[in-house]
Amino acid sequence: QVRLVESGGGLVQAGGSLRLSCAPSGIDFRRVTMGWYRQPPGKQRESVALISSGGITRYEDSVKGRFSISRDSAKNTVVLQMNSLKPEDTAGYYCNTDYSYSDYWGQGTQVTVYS
Repeated sequence: QVRLVESGGGLVQAGGSLRLSCAPSGIDFRRVTMGWYRQPPGKQRESVALISSGGITRYEDSVKGRFSISRDSAKNTVVLQMNSLKPEDTAGYYCNTDYSYSDYWGQGTQVTVYS
């Protein structure tokens, strides 16, 4: 059974940093594309960052240069390092993977950035 568990959200002042982690189980996360998505209040869910099995990364334009996605093979997690946070980054953040023709999501972790 595939399961994704996020952690690391919280309340932070604008300009600060947070580090989100996603712990996948039931899959070899090094062999699939993993992604972070976010859903701001009252808005649709959007892609934030993706990392392919080959390590290629892709970022939504508004987070380029501020966010970084990576795999931590020692801890079996996918990390989203978020720097220079802005109030508009406030959202629920969700880990995602598409594995064996099914879409899997974690329960989400809340990030709130105040000015």
